[in-house]
Amino acid sequence: MSNESPLIQSLRTAVAAAPSDVPLRLHLAELLLGEGLSDAAVAEAAVALQHAPGDSAARALMVRAMGMPAAAPDTPEAPKAPEEPAAPAAPNGFDWRAAEDEIGGAVPPRFVTSGTPETPVPVDGQGVPGDATTWEVDTPGSVTLADVGGMHEIKERLEAAFLAPMRNPELGRLYGKSLRGGLLMYGPPGCGKTFIARAVAGELGASFMSVSINDVLDMWMGNSERNMHEVFETARRQAPCVLFLDEVDALGAKRSRMHHGGMRNTVNQLLTELDGVDGANEGVFVLAATNVPWDVDIALRRPGRLDRTLLVLPPDAPAREAILRYHLRDRPIESVDLGKLVKVTEDLSGADLAHVCESASERALLDSTRTGTVRMINMKDLLAAAKEVRPSTDPWFASARNVAMFANEGGVYDELLAYLKRKRKL
Repeated sequence: MSNESPLIQSLRTAVAAAPSDVPLRLHLAELLLGEGLSDAAVAEAAVALQHAPGDSAARALMVRAMGMPAAAPDTPEAPKAPEEPAAPAAPNGFDWRAAEDEIGGAVPPRFVTSGTPETPVPVDGQGVPGDATTWEVDTPGSVTLADVGGMHEIKERLEAAFLAPMRNPELGRLYGKSLRGGLLMYGPPGCGKTFIARAVAGELGASFMSVSINDVLDMWMGNSERNMHEVFETARRQAPCVLFLDEVDALGAKRSRMHHGGMRNTVNQLLTELDGVDGANEGVFVLAATNVPWDVDIALRRPGRLDRTLLVLPPDAPAREAILRYHLRDRPIESVDLGKLVKVTEDLSGADLAHVCESASERALLDSTRTGTVRMINMKDLLAAAKEVRPSTDPWFASARNVAMFANEGGVYDELLAYLKRKRKL
């Protein structure tokens, strides 16, 4: 660039401002060729041909820039036997294959091949059917149940009902226990069901795959069922794998309430995949989460499917302390009494506690902007924020109370009923 004349530099600026102006670009190429900068002229002519493939002036300039004589229009060259298939020669006899090789590193190709028989083309933009990369699968993570603050009762139930048999495959084989399983977690929103699912995957040293209705549902008939099948196929290929079905009430809603055949078929497909005919689900551990278990199709909770249930309640005192400590770890705080803060945040969910810390930060920030003096977040800010935040779990318990009292067939919600009595929410 330093050897270029001021005129050429000015023209380069003009071309950069109007990249699709072919005559202007060709004028720049002519000047470059006149200065002996053939390679630069070839690059500009190639870009011009991208914008105007049939432009005769651009073709002629390309020929001159590459120093290749053009054949006379009325005297075609004698045909030669090519060593490999070549593109038809242009009317002026210019060798476009050689030109492409010459400028291949200067400009990108105008067309690319989207797929070959050896490389299947993605379907509906969702990836190659049957390919493990179609769905996002996380490698075994470092998060385990030890990273879940408090919730000792939940951890013990997970260990006894789910984790212990999976960790001991030899004992499982001795007692005829299959290395598969299903667990339905339910409870109010924002209480850590997804985090627990990831922790279970970490405990098992398994891959983790999270799926929601957005990943499965498709507007075209049959695609939703196919997507559901591909989800399970991917999990089977990645075994051992924890397959987490988020908001399973949407993926497996009660079919008796459905009037649309497409969704009924999707639920049927989910049931079929959970059955895992001929042991296909060995090493696939299905965890599902929902806020409304009473809306989940009863067939999903049949033995052999999501046959174990775990109630995930608002965090207890040790869990609240761990959550508050986590959300305050990178914030400037002073004289914070976590014990007192834990007491005044009873019944708040994990999401509520995060909001308390965020609101306290906003208070300190606004006060600093008003006074012009930067100060730390203190206990006064946190207590004021905690007083303003109402438990987001209250509406859920209002709905769950009616279910636990009047629709507790077979004692499915006995644990929830006991909690409501203990908290005097009945």
